[in-house]
Amino acid sequence: MIPNKNPVSRAPRLDERLAKRVAEMVPCSRREAEQYIAGGWVSVNGQVVEEPMFRVANHTVEIDRNASLMELVDVTILLHKPPGFDAMAAPGEANRHIKPAQQLLTPATHAADDASGIRLLKRHFASLTAAVPLETAASGLIVFTQDWRVLRKLSEDLNVIEQEIIVEIEGDVSPASLDRLNHGLASDGHPLPPVKVSLNSTSDTSSKLRFALKGSHPGLIAYLCERMSFKILSMKRLRVGRVAMTQLQPGQWRYLQAHERF
Repeated sequence: MIPNKNPVSRAPRLDERLAKRVAEMVPCSRREAEQYIAGGWVSVNGQVVEEPMFRVANHTVEIDRNASLMELVDVTILLHKPPGFDAMAAPGEANRHIKPAQQLLTPATHAADDASGIRLLKRHFASLTAAVPLETAASGLIVFTQDWRVLRKLSEDLNVIEQEIIVEIEGDVSPASLDRLNHGLASDGHPLPPVKVSLNSTSDTSSKLRFALKGSHPGLIAYLCERMSFKILSMKRLRVGRVAMTQLQPGQWRYLQAHERF
């Protein structure tokens, strides 16, 4: 923690980098000044600025009283993807046919009830990698991460990490159909990846099935439903491993909490 400094200085100043100004104010090295700025601890004319190269002259520059030089950690972000967005596409791939889900990650779509305690920074939206594919037509949990350890876990252990997906279909589902989904389907004589399917709920016009499967098999659920002549109305992924989407609304995101593990 460092004391809050008053604006510098009273005389007109020449244009200079914000990092240089902060280094004077603390005082500290230029590298430490850049850490304060990147950490979101520095404001210019009352607005937080996170770019050390930002140019200031006779601006009001202040440093938060709680400013810390603790290492900036890589974050993992959980998004409730609405249907129609491509989970794995980079923002630069956007066009008439592709809507990258990553473009939904903005300060405005951050869930107000995020319990992680992580301070939102601009740097959290950079260098994100999407993990665990999900069909474009489906909704639900998407994981974006800057942390190489999380990415390695979701890549190397994907075949043993269970995903939970709720699929709403038209009409009723018989016990025999459920049994066949769980045990009896193959493709060209080869067994399909194992899935666990149970009846989640029913209504007058539709049924919701809970699929639990391991690994990355885009299109598998749609193929199984097609084989059973089920008409899919919606598909939503609720969980990846031990991490659930919880109460996130469509288009909203939150940070992975410190205690959460895939």
